[in-house]
Amino acid sequence: MTLNKTGRATLKKRNLITLSNSNSIISDQFRTIRTNMRFLAKENEERVFLISSPGVGEGKSTTTANLAVSMAQQKEKVLLIDANLRSPIVDQIFKISNEIGLTDVLSYKKTFQEAVHHSEIGRLEILTSGLPVSNPAELLGNEMMRELLETVARTYDIVLIDSPSVLASTETRMLANICDGVILVLNRGKTELENAAKARRVLELAHANLLGAIINKK
Repeated sequence: MTLNKTGRATLKKRNLITLSNSNSIISDQFRTIRTNMRFLAKENEERVFLISSPGVGEGKSTTTANLAVSMAQQKEKVLLIDANLRSPIVDQIFKISNEIGLTDVLSYKKTFQEAVHHSEIGRLEILTSGLPVSNPAELLGNEMMRELLETVARTYDIVLIDSPSVLASTETRMLANICDGVILVLNRGKTELENAAKARRVLELAHANLLGAIINKK
């Protein structure tokens, strides 16, 4: 990680089209998604959203990162949490350290304020996953995770959580149950309809509030 004198992470633009080209058609589409989310989530009432996908490699992390940047560019105070403890990538997208993160907060080793990164993009703050743990499902399923989300929901305009895929891990179902809404990322040409339907059923069983889907054309 590169830090300047104010302690802010110096960001690079890899995978962040909303940052490198905010006037592009894709960036405009992310602004449209943001508007639709606000409409579906009842303005100012729901703030914590889980972004997931049926399977792996369908673009949910890049989509979540760009959505977070787009929202921060609209003057919103945004928190992006990498809850994919099995295969985290948010730190790589933003080129920031992952030595301290969510796992440290949930295991009471660090406070949230000690672990969160302050980005140079508006009021976007990022909580990376932290170092790998042997019990991700147990850690994300404990009461501390619920308390953390309740706390940050009072502090930020919107909280976006990048999670493992729905069908690949059990912790996504637990997270979906304690979030205000869930959005699925589907990759055109890769996501099988059968898996998309399975993911929907799994989320319904978890009593998740499925708001809709984003079609990723990658």
